[in-house]
Amino acid sequence: MMQNKYYRKWLYMAPVGLIIFGFGVCLVAEAAMVKYGDAPLFDWVAYGTFALIVLNTGLCVFGGAILNRVRFEREQEKESE
Repeated sequence: MMQNKYYRKWLYMAPVGLIIFGFGVCLVAEAAMVKYGDAPLFDWVAYGTFALIVLNTGLCVFGGAILNRVRFEREQEKESE
């Protein structure tokens, strides 16, 4: 029963984490373009900071998905013993 919960969490969190991470990478690249486009300091620093927050959020969500996958597989091993 518990393994279904972990599997569902993994199933939803993994793609969401990857999407957020990919979006964060795009934002970081965009912030770099803003920086080299001679934008004022505050503009590209604020944009870059937001981009890094999004990027790291995606990594954290994906890391949580991996944790749920490991829990799911451990529960499966317990049931098969």
